Amino acid sequence: MAFSPKIRRYLVVFLIIGWSLALFNSALRFNSLRYPLKAKQLYRDNRLLMGTFWEVTSPNKQAGAIVFSEASRIEQLLSKYIATSEISRLNRLGKLKVSADTFYIIKKSQEFCRLTQGAFDISVAPLVDLWGFTNQKFRVPSDDKIRAVLKLMGSDKIILHEKDSVVEFRIPGTRIDLGAIAKGFALDCAVKKLKESKIDNCLINAGGQVYALGDKFGQTWKIAIRGARKSEIAGTLELKNKSASTSGDYQQYFLIGNKRYCHILNPKTGYPAESGISSVTVIADSGLEADALSTSVFVLGKEKAKELAAKFNNLEIKITE
Repeated sequence: MAFSPKIRRYLVVFLIIGWSLALFNSALRFNSLRYPLKAKQLYRDNRLLMGTFWEVTSPNKQAGAIVFSEASRIEQLLSKYIATSEISRLNRLGKLKVSADTFYIIKKSQEFCRLTQGAFDISVAPLVDLWGFTNQKFRVPSDDKIRAVLKLMGSDKIILHEKDSVVEFRIPGTRIDLGAIAKGFALDCAVKKLKESKIDNCLINAGGQVYALGDKFGQTWKIAIRGARKSEIAGTLELKNKSASTSGDYQQYFLIGNKRYCHILNPKTGYPAESGISSVTVIADSGLEADALSTSVFVLGKEKAKELAAKFNNLEIKITE
């Protein structure tokens, strides 16, 4: 989950910043009209946000500060771990007038819920708590407790009042968790701020989910993907103006005997997803889509993933079984 205290390390970003003199001279001649000599340097900065490490790499020194400021703003709105956030207050009160950003992401979450036939559901919060993934006190709940929690869940339990941006829960006990979509939204907001500041080239690694804005001195940003069960590299991606997000059963889980219980829960069954997938990487035009759909595909499985991909433009899905 995006807001969990445990650090997600499922995507490793490799940024090649050491150039030999010959390569440097060649690249300089090729890009001399596009990038002045002083812009050849890459600036890198990192920060702990949303329960994970964010790293920003860009030829522009100001990129990091812009990204971190925007990500922090979104975190203060959407994190269930921050008592004063709008999501925390909404979960406590059951009804709240919220900001435009919070209203937008909840509305988009309901759209994803419909498009994924319920595989993506932000009302999963009580279920996440029940399994102990919120406080890391893991447990396998009884069937009775799971059935009771499922009655609190569902997109239909969330009422959106468009006129005054009020969000309301139909029944007491319903709560929402934006951990599977908020980080992607924060990436999109950060990219928007970068563009407003005339920064067109930047790579943001948000604890594994990335957004590649523009390019790196005329070349696509190169991303390495961690293997599902091992630490070696499973593959690489070349991205430009795209976001990539990976969901896997190796990110957060607990073991009882030989049984692995992962943190990605199936909203319909109340149990950890068992779709035959070890990991899935979704590449999309927006961080929002990549984040939400990587979770959805993990729940749905390989066959239904093909149907889901057809509903979106420029969507690419890579699955490891």
